[in-house]
Amino acid sequence: MKTIIVLVVVAVLGLTEAKRFTRCELVRELRRQGFPENQLRDWVCLVEHESSRYTDKVGKVNKNGSRDYGLFQINDKYWCSNTSTPGKDCNVTCNQLLTDDITKAATCAKKIYKRHKFDAWYGWKNNCKTAGSLPNISSC
Repeated sequence: MKTIIVLVVVAVLGLTEAKRFTRCELVRELRRQGFPENQLRDWVCLVEHESSRYTDKVGKVNKNGSRDYGLFQINDKYWCSNTSTPGKDCNVTCNQLLTDDITKAATCAKKIYKRHKFDAWYGWKNNCKTAGSLPNISSC
């Protein structure tokens, strides 16, 4: 019986395994999610500096006690709920931002962008703000 339980747990964990996008996979997925073409280099740069393109990244605890979650490193202070019930401004749980289906994370990131532009993300402000620092995605 213990062996069956262990196998079930391993199978479930395998299903929830997160993804690390290649740069071009990320570009294709951002297009599929409806991100504007003229902003794709900024979004790719942001994701590369925030999460290294890992969907399951959970950031270290910030100075204010909050944490950042997922591909876009969305903060739990305002945007996602650390309970089992979706909440805060994006009406999602933080765990919903950690899956390889980035639909909820993308929707939330677009909401954050609509309010604050890219300046909401330090990874973008510190690494991507100047056009010359944006990644080349022409082969994607």
